Amino acid sequence: MASERERMLAGELYDAGDPELVAARHRARELCIELNASLQVGAPGRRELLQRLFARGGDSALVQPPFFCDYGFNIELGERVYFNFNCVVLDICRVRIGARTLFGPAVQVCAALHPMDAIERRTLEYGRPIEIGSDVWVGAGALILPGVRIGDGAVIGAGSVVTRDIPDGQLAAGNPCRVLRPAT
Repeated sequence: MASERERMLAGELYDAGDPELVAARHRARELCIELNASLQVGAPGRRELLQRLFARGGDSALVQPPFFCDYGFNIELGERVYFNFNCVVLDICRVRIGARTLFGPAVQVCAALHPMDAIERRTLEYGRPIEIGSDVWVGAGALILPGVRIGDGAVIGAGSVVTRDIPDGQLAAGNPCRVLRPAT
């Protein structure tokens, strides 16, 4: 029988109240509190915090506090990923972000979903992985929804709600976000 964590990572319905998952979220929140209290990018111990928080990429990520995530261990970063102020990553499934990707202020990356059935929704949730390519620029206040893939070199306009995949090298914007033209 699969654990609640295994169900969560597989994108299946799972109980977020499971003690192992509650402890893992508590760990991530403690690390985020420490990170958010270290106001300077080069503050002593900050690099170690990022390495402990993220599954990969904490050794070169630049994160402007405040930053928030559910678990951290599901976030895989390429080199030199940049999160501006007030970004949120709900990483109940894998969130993979390519090298040199830039996030404007208040961007939300949400892999979490909830059942439509009200009774199930009382105790269960699920998610879909998100993949964001390399050299992507996500404008301020954008919202990236579960299961989305954004291709290399894409640009997502500020305030966009990304509900479906965006191909490599495209400028996309709006609610719902749609491709407007090549990002050149």
